Amino acid sequence: MDDPRPTNIPEYSVSEISGAVKRTLEGTFGRVRVRGEITELKRYPSGHIYFSLKDEGAKLAGVIWKSSVSRLGLEPENGVEVIALGKITAYGDRSTYQLIVDRMEYAGAGALLARIEMLRVKLAAEGLFELARKRPFPLLPQVIGVITSERGAVIQDIRTTIERRFPRRILLWPVPVQGEGAAKAVCEALRGLCSLPRHGIPRPDVLIVARGGGSLEDLMAFNDESVVRAVAECHIPLISAVGHETDTTLIDFVADRRAPTPTAAAEFAVPARVELATDLQHKAARLTNSLTRLLSEAHLHLRGAARGLPDLPALVGTARQRLDDRVARLTLSLPNLLARQRAAFVRAAEQLSGALRHAVAHRAANAAIVLSRLTDAPLHAAIREGRARLKGLAGHLESVSYEAVLRRGYALVGDSTGTPITTASAVRPGMDLRIRFRDGEVRATADCSAEPRQRSLLL
Repeated sequence: MDDPRPTNIPEYSVSEISGAVKRTLEGTFGRVRVRGEITELKRYPSGHIYFSLKDEGAKLAGVIWKSSVSRLGLEPENGVEVIALGKITAYGDRSTYQLIVDRMEYAGAGALLARIEMLRVKLAAEGLFELARKRPFPLLPQVIGVITSERGAVIQDIRTTIERRFPRRILLWPVPVQGEGAAKAVCEALRGLCSLPRHGIPRPDVLIVARGGGSLEDLMAFNDESVVRAVAECHIPLISAVGHETDTTLIDFVADRRAPTPTAAAEFAVPARVELATDLQHKAARLTNSLTRLLSEAHLHLRGAARGLPDLPALVGTARQRLDDRVARLTLSLPNLLARQRAAFVRAAEQLSGALRHAVAHRAANAAIVLSRLTDAPLHAAIREGRARLKGLAGHLESVSYEAVLRRGYALVGDSTGTPITTASAVRPGMDLRIRFRDGEVRATADCSAEPRQRSLLL
């Protein structure tokens, strides 16, 4: 049964209660910062992100509208402890309350470091930090690309250092170096500089990514995974100079070289002109000394080798003198031989005449007695025998004379003075020759266009 007793409790509709709760929540809390661990994160096709924040005792629903995702400040993931900035409101359709988030940051340095370490281990496992990926730097780049803020001391330090060491062209791509959109801008700058055409704006030979010091939160753009991967994909040698000497970001591991400061990065990019000139002078002096030493050693070696070689001019002179002597002896030997043979013949004839006279004188006493029995046959026989011997000797002498050799078809070759030449090697190209045949003498010029045994004469 219904209670018949009257009551003064007010009556509300569901919508009125829901609206009152919503107004109470929004009016009481306004904007709040809530710390918790992200869980149950879902991304919807509409672009909105739904999640929950939890701690040891409770859980709070949260939502990030599509319009706030790009300004959020970090990439939300399950298991990450964050501090979410937004406002508390109620969702009457489900009788729930939720946190509408428009900004988010990591909860303290410990959480940031843990996040960075997780990403570092992941990227290291993919091989992005291997030394084999490091690219060599040119000795003297023509253009140096710089990715940093256009305001501040960083770009001024880099310009001053390069101008002092070795003036080079600097191509600046200005980017925000912290805060919302910094990571995206750095990635676009890296890809833009790497894709410059060969003509028009010059493509840098070396890149420097730099910013000054700051807190860990200020440097988070250079710990972003997209920036690290963009550095790994860059085909231009790159120097990272983010923060101070004690600061370390993930792009330091993937860059081709890390500089503790922007000034040090500029010093790494270009050599000192004075030091380069001094080194060049030292190397030139060393090269000159080395060449001098090599020439000296070669000269000493050549002199030593020359002492071990025979005296070729002396040998040639001796051979020429021996040849001249033998030619002279040959020239004189034939007349001398003929003269000796003639002298022998004369002596033989005189001996024969003496023997005949002696025989005649010896037998003259008995001539009268034996004259009747003697005849002149023995005398004629002796005379014939003597003549035959004389003829044989004369024929022998004639056969060994050079005139007889010429009559057999040979020729006597001599130089322009008539001195006999006995070897082909003694004939030089263009040499004037005198060739004597049995019936006369002709003049010729040596051709020497063939091998020594095939040398020809131009008559």
